[in-house]
Amino acid sequence: MRVTIDKSRCIAAGQCVLNAPFVFDQGEEDGIVILLKEDPPPEQEEHTRRAARLCPAEAIKLHD
Repeated sequence: MRVTIDKSRCIAAGQCVLNAPFVFDQGEEDGIVILLKEDPPPEQEEHTRRAARLCPAEAIKLHD
C-alpha cells in the first residue's frame, strides 16, 4: 500500500494521528497532517486504512 495526502483538504481533526501515529503526524503550528511513511509496513496497514476512513476531510488516499 502507498499513502498520499492532500494537505489542502486537511482540517487538522487529528484522526489520522490518533489511529496511525507511526504513519501520520500533525504540524506544531497549524495541525495539518504530515505523512511519515509513504509505504507503511504491513503491520500498520489496518491502522492506516482506519485513519483514511475516519478522516472527515478525505485528505488521505490509499493506493493498493
